[in-house]
Amino acid sequence: MNLKQMLISIVIPLYNEEQTIGAVIERVQAALKPTGLNYEIIVADDHSFDNSLMVAKMHPVRLYSLAVHGGKGMGLRAGFAKAKGDIIITMDSDGSHRPEELPKLIYPLLNGVADLVIGSRYLRKRNVAAKKLNVFGVKLFNLIIQMFIGVHVTDSQSGYRAMKREVLEIQHLKSCGYEIETEMLVKTAKCRFRVLEVPISFKQRTYGSSGVDHLHDGFRILVSIISARLRKV
Repeated sequence: MNLKQMLISIVIPLYNEEQTIGAVIERVQAALKPTGLNYEIIVADDHSFDNSLMVAKMHPVRLYSLAVHGGKGMGLRAGFAKAKGDIIITMDSDGSHRPEELPKLIYPLLNGVADLVIGSRYLRKRNVAAKKLNVFGVKLFNLIIQMFIGVHVTDSQSGYRAMKREVLEIQHLKSCGYEIETEMLVKTAKCRFRVLEVPISFKQRTYGSSGVDHLHDGFRILVSIISARLRKV
């Protein structure tokens, strides 16, 4: 497809991130403007109870708000349903992902060397500002995915991704929570799409707290690996 006709959809799930969402949107705009690519920013608010929704409304985005709090997976799925792009990108709203690195995820798709690009915090094996328990969990799920699917990745739980529309369309996603990244990866690999990792920076949040429950969400991630492996896509 002609690059002038191509549309990029950036889907940002939002839940109680009033202090960061405005800057994230502005930085996305600044990062993509020099590329000359057409894009849309979709913010899917997962029924925030702070001022996140109000802050997002102050920016030129397509904004959708869930009627009830359903989890990150529900937010992403709502955003995916509205996305019109030929390439779909996901990134977090807490500022941990650098919008300035968006071209690193997009260009492998444009150059035809990958179908799904994952921004990996661990690809260069340098120190990452993440909690030890998080790092251990990611390594464990990386190993399980490699055993079940045969795909080696260094950051299976990364939420910073870019994919071609056809990759998203075959997935029929079911996840409601943080396990959605795992479901997406397993189903993509099962369908023989090409998965590529690129190194990214990562900034641990400096305020508030993550909504991840390590025991509960870890179990759901494990279940999602098994069910996505066994089910037809």
